Amino acid sequence: MTPSPRCIVIGASAGGVDAILKSAAQLAPDFPAPILCVQHIGAHRSRLAQLINSKGTNHAVPAVDGMVPLPSTVYVAPPDRHMILDEEGVIRLSAAAKEHHARPAIDPLFRSAALVYGPRVIGVVLTGLLDDATSGLRAIKQLGGTAVVQDPSDAYAPSMPESAIANVDVDHIVPLDVMADLLHRLARQPIPKVDDAGLAEVRQRIEYEHSIGMEPPTLKKLKAIGAPSIFTCPDCGGVLFELHDKQPVRYRCHTGHAFSLRTLAYTQEQVTDQALWTSLPSLQEKESILRRLAEADDGTSSELAHDALREADELAAAASTLRKLVGQAPRPQSYEEPAGPLAAG
Repeated sequence: MTPSPRCIVIGASAGGVDAILKSAAQLAPDFPAPILCVQHIGAHRSRLAQLINSKGTNHAVPAVDGMVPLPSTVYVAPPDRHMILDEEGVIRLSAAAKEHHARPAIDPLFRSAALVYGPRVIGVVLTGLLDDATSGLRAIKQLGGTAVVQDPSDAYAPSMPESAIANVDVDHIVPLDVMADLLHRLARQPIPKVDDAGLAEVRQRIEYEHSIGMEPPTLKKLKAIGAPSIFTCPDCGGVLFELHDKQPVRYRCHTGHAFSLRTLAYTQEQVTDQALWTSLPSLQEKESILRRLAEADDGTSSELAHDALREADELAAAASTLRKLVGQAPRPQSYEEPAGPLAAG
């Protein structure tokens, strides 16, 4: 089975629904290449494919395992599944470990597209938080593909575009108003020639990391691409290996979870905030129980009542300090939450 001559892969996060719909509405009818799209939605139900159909002239469908990407069709990653391409260019859906605390994540799709399409793939990074898509776009570029990034000044959330520009030799930086026309031109351009022999080493590294991401990694595999760090995985508690590839600095654990340094910091902050929010009511409940214990004393256990009141006062002071800490930060939200009300139905 031969893949289509060209393929477009798009990644977006915060603000991405509006950006995708705007771009889809401007795409020429019968677009000459398939478009595979990942929007961070986590496990939330999504109506993105239906919304694209209501805005654009090219058919959009939720991706199904085994689909063969066809021109003039937009394939949308479903909730809680990575969308990737296998060696034959067939769409596969995977429940493999989260990357950047997200599933679906953008990097797995971009890496797989780079391996299948090489110089024929066009990677597009739209608005979003943090830096998912950066290493995947770099893989696309390293194997001869084309890198396109939304102008950060035009993005609802400029972080993802900024990270891609800082770490990848990007070919085009454009606002959404001209994105569709640019993609149409690029999809019709001749395929650039690349030195396959010269890319053998980098291709092997990308293949290796991609296999680790989609399958439970062994310690041997992890040691081949990284070294143990002092950090633990916030998702499973395993040791994180810092990858040798430093653009950007990234980590993987023994179960396959993957983070950039930025998403690791963000996720750890969420975990810490969640622990604080959980601890506060526990402290308050224990204080109330101790005070009730002291009230129930019938005079036969005055020492016990005194100790209970003393411990309750200590807990009240600790709870007061903790309340100040949690009051300085909003309740933790998921990196995977829909980027707006249109993402979920």
